[in-house]
Amino acid sequence: VQLQASGGGLVQPGGSLRLSCAATGSIFMINNMGWYRQAPGKQRDLVATITSGGSRNYADSVKGRFTISRDNAKNTVYLQMSNLKPEDTAVYYCNADAFDSSWRRGEYWGQGTQVTVSS
Repeated sequence: VQLQASGGGLVQPGGSLRLSCAATGSIFMINNMGWYRQAPGKQRDLVATITSGGSRNYADSVKGRFTISRDNAKNTVYLQMSNLKPEDTAVYYCNADAFDSSWRRGEYWGQGTQVTVSS
């Protein structure tokens, strides 16, 4: 199972970005999917997660500004980010809890996409 993230970039404060992450490979089933972020010199932190049934969980710092969604048919998770702040600057990583076609369960990570919020 491989995760490919895209959609990062440079945006001004108050702006918006949409991140996408597609899971490919020999996938049997994907449980939770999510986004994490890591700023320079800091640990990787949870941003948002979504279950296969659509239940969402957000970090307090992004509630009301970010929305996580997923397309189960495409094995893709999205993160719509609005009203971005400089403190949102980080490398964003997608994550999936999945079973491959051999019924082996694993936790998978994308390669990370840089989000920079600056004027």
